[in-house]
Amino acid sequence: MTYDEARNIVAEHAVPVSSEKISLSESAGRVSAEDITARINVPSFDRSPYDGFAFMAGDVPATLRVTQEVRAGDVPHMPVESGTAAKILTGAMIPEGADAVTKYEDTEYTDSEVIITKTFRSGENIIKAGEDVKAGNVLVRNGDIIDAGRAGLIASQGIAEISAYRQPVIGILSTGNEIISLQSELTAGKIYNTSRYTFETALTLAGFILEFVGVSRDDENEIARMMSEALSSCDALVVTGGVSAGDYDRMPEALKILCAEILVRDVELKPGGKCIYAVKDSKLICCLSGNPASALTNYYAVALPALKKLSGLKDFMPHEIDIALADSFGKKSPITRIIRGTLAFIDGKIFMRVPSEQGNGILRTMSGANVMAVIPAGSGKLQAGEKLKGFLI
Repeated sequence: MTYDEARNIVAEHAVPVSSEKISLSESAGRVSAEDITARINVPSFDRSPYDGFAFMAGDVPATLRVTQEVRAGDVPHMPVESGTAAKILTGAMIPEGADAVTKYEDTEYTDSEVIITKTFRSGENIIKAGEDVKAGNVLVRNGDIIDAGRAGLIASQGIAEISAYRQPVIGILSTGNEIISLQSELTAGKIYNTSRYTFETALTLAGFILEFVGVSRDDENEIARMMSEALSSCDALVVTGGVSAGDYDRMPEALKILCAEILVRDVELKPGGKCIYAVKDSKLICCLSGNPASALTNYYAVALPALKKLSGLKDFMPHEIDIALADSFGKKSPITRIIRGTLAFIDGKIFMRVPSEQGNGILRTMSGANVMAVIPAGSGKLQAGEKLKGFLI
């Protein structure tokens, strides 16, 4: 099947995790598990945007008597009457009777009077109560990520604690007789466990909690046992290796032993087409290539949206964008190909720079990549300036 068909199937089986109460100080990047509605106006009173003077608009131009000073946090102790003005500081409450504000620098003034030479409209230079937020406005919806703006809005309501979805715990299992730890001596035929650290970083940056399950040999019983143990404490698994059709690719047999339901078996995609997606007790198992570059491509194209849904995120599917290539790409694509690159600002326009080496085993072109472009099956060589559909990563 196509990678986007696979993505939809896997996402349909992603079940959001439970919620918990957290302090607002802990909420950065978390997903809200509730709608949060404004209880009060913001600001809750009319206030001044400037250091200056508050007065009746109908009085000016004129020389006005200054009767009080109102600082931020003060409550005016008298109303402004015709012929008078209040010295006022930025953010301070507008006194009763005043309906306009002018800056200091637009006046001549002493401690006792101010000369205003311009005309003003009623309401000019006044921040009205509720200008930012009105009571009853929905500030955050269930499934929204708490960013700086949303955190500030929540704080403006005096709310110190919110309900958020737990950060899903994703288990990472590496498979392969050739895999050794970074602390081991590299000997002939062995490779360091690149996939573990690739996915620990990718998943951490996406907001998940990681649990490294370990490394299994190419043995279906051992793989099944380690997956079963991991699923007791993890919300989903990312497993690398063993998904091809070789004699020692034991993932299909391991999933049978586990009694997992296979949702997807391979997708039309280069790189990263070899994969198996399964579900066991409503928990996703994402089995990807042992090749980190291939696995990471499939992860962004298929797995990540489902894992984002797992976290409670409402807007979990990637947004398709049009991407113009800054460089030519000289390979024909008999099947759907995803290429990775970086966005660049060139002559006032945004382009995608495309490293020439995009092979299954080339991880270095993932370094710094922030965008992927999709080359449709049957495409010929692409020239600089051609447009493709793609998505940010």
